[in-house]
Amino acid sequence: MDESTCIGCRYCAHVATNTFVMEPDLGRSRAIRQDGDSTDRIQEAIDTCPVDCIHWVSFESLQSLQHQLIRQNLQARPQG
Repeated sequence: MDESTCIGCRYCAHVATNTFVMEPDLGRSRAIRQDGDSTDRIQEAIDTCPVDCIHWVSFESLQSLQHQLIRQNLQARPQG
């Protein structure tokens, strides 16, 4: 998930509740587990994303992507 382009619509978090959650401080969705929901349910959540910021990645890529996320220094989305 590319949190920098997430608009906080919450669609993915409503569809795949065991995989995506809203990050309360930033107002963006975050993938918390790769195996939280069925593959079909996760794909449905990906398909609902209006900005296409959710992508399948290999398990081996996760550590590198986590480090990139930490370095991004994301700002909170404006409320309202």
